[in-house]
Amino acid sequence: MSISRQNLSAVIVTFNSDKVIYNCVQSIPDDIKIFIVDNSNDKRFKENIEKKYNNIECVLSSENLGMGSGNNLGLRHIKTDYAIILNPDVVLEKDTIQEIINESKHISNFAILAPLSIDPKYPNYKLSNKSNNESNNHMPFKVKSVDGFAMVLNLKKINLIENFKNFNYFDENFFMYLENDDLCKRLIENNENIFVIPKSKIKHLGARGVNPEHAYEVELSRNWHWIWSKFYFNKKHKGYLYAFFTGIPYFLSAALKFILYLVLNNKKKKKIYLQRISGFLTAVMGKKSYYRPKIKN
Repeated sequence: MSISRQNLSAVIVTFNSDKVIYNCVQSIPDDIKIFIVDNSNDKRFKENIEKKYNNIECVLSSENLGMGSGNNLGLRHIKTDYAIILNPDVVLEKDTIQEIINESKHISNFAILAPLSIDPKYPNYKLSNKSNNESNNHMPFKVKSVDGFAMVLNLKKINLIENFKNFNYFDENFFMYLENDDLCKRLIENNENIFVIPKSKIKHLGARGVNPEHAYEVELSRNWHWIWSKFYFNKKHKGYLYAFFTGIPYFLSAALKFILYLVLNNKKKKKIYLQRISGFLTAVMGKKSYYRPKIKN
């Protein structure tokens, strides 16, 4: 069965995202059901957005679950065979969804389809072989992974894989960063296919999913979680020693910059690199991802 609008739902995880989410929602066709998981547990946001849009159901999480857990929670509400995962700072073009639907009729075996980011400087995919490239700009091409800010999951197919059952799509140990790479890698290891659809395009604002007044706290969180998630991902797929030795250069760089900004008395920069040090040491000790952005509604 190919994708149709009646058989496709959208999942968007938000966290203090009310400044950008409306542009995202308005770019999604109104005949597609949208499930929003709001990690900020904002009852006013839920009330306002459900009142404004008939096709939206907003689920409030009791805590900040992060991206992986938040997406899994949203997918538990899905009744359709396909779900498009979107970040709140993504805007679809007029025919983004229709182009995915059209191409799905010609691709018989896929686990994930993804639109193409309109910014060529930041491609939203990784090729399985560096010598490969998309020879035809209009034809779908197979990739190793796609970024998590826009991807269509073939739930009916993925649910047949043993270790993906019971909504075990995204590894919930990741709070943010690399949960999408992990999902794609696990699917590839199960001989599943991931395609990018060049005719289907999206605009990603990039790191703007949280309201701008929280920018510094979000920056602290990103620096902590990037280095933690990188270590965890490498340990999971290539072993502890590989994760440790590939992570050491980042740790040493962060330590040197922390000392530099300590001497210069630059408190903001010093704290950012302290976050990287903390994230790495937490991962090295095998502790869970614990840091959460300190933002109050």
